[in-house]
Amino acid sequence: MRTSLPGAPLPLVLAVALAAAALCCFDAAATDAVADSCNAIRDFVNVSFCVSRLGAVPGAAAADRHGHLLMAADLTVASGASAGDAAARMERAESDPAVRDALHACGFLYGVSSVPALRIMRRYAAARSWDAAHAVFMLALQAGTDCDAALGSSAGKTMAAANHEFDQLATMATALLNTFSAR
Repeated sequence: MRTSLPGAPLPLVLAVALAAAALCCFDAAATDAVADSCNAIRDFVNVSFCVSRLGAVPGAAAADRHGHLLMAADLTVASGASAGDAAARMERAESDPAVRDALHACGFLYGVSSVPALRIMRRYAAARSWDAAHAVFMLALQAGTDCDAALGSSAGKTMAAANHEFDQLATMATALLNTFSAR
């Protein structure tokens, strides 16, 4: 029997080489799925932010764009719920009535508007009901920007980072949704 390595049969060497190549290529293709989804919405979101957030979700490397949309919606719901909770905590601790009212408005925007709308949007998207999902996406975008507006000059010391994170994630989720509803 002919060998390419001393003592190793050629078919074994070929099988090992093909298996290594397949694993390498499959892994690269799976990793590229996140980058492909993020590149598809690059006109709306920072690709590095998108890849970082989606890439951190278990299973994202093997998911398709539909899976990435659902993951982005989940990330946005979590961010919005956290921001709403933060607004409620800050409201309880705030002594200035105007800032307290603004924080109450933020909590309301997250808890009654954006987060529930995102949950509805996600359910429709999971069922591939694109028109229905698209119908509620404007509510999903509302909280971060409107919270900043309600807080005015005090936004920087209170909710600015949470609002920005939420805005980026909500934009990412809705941009991914639009890749389906535009079809």
